[in-house]
Amino acid sequence: MLGDELRKAREDAGLTQEQLSVAAGIDRSYISQLKNDHKSPTVAVLFLICDALGVPPSQVIARVEKSRPPKSKK
Repeated sequence: MLGDELRKAREDAGLTQEQLSVAAGIDRSYISQLKNDHKSPTVAVLFLICDALGVPPSQVIARVEKSRPPKSKK
């Protein structure tokens, strides 16, 4: 979920994983792990990535929230 939204934001920004990793100061392999939902970023790392993408972290989180399947009520 978050990985998909980060990928979309990266593509919208016209950046490769390599370019994003340099701009955010994060290893490219970590960017790949996030994209594939193998890792979850800390809040600090999410801010670094979003700053590099020029998108507010709240916007990315809101898109994740909208894409989540509805939670069943008990």
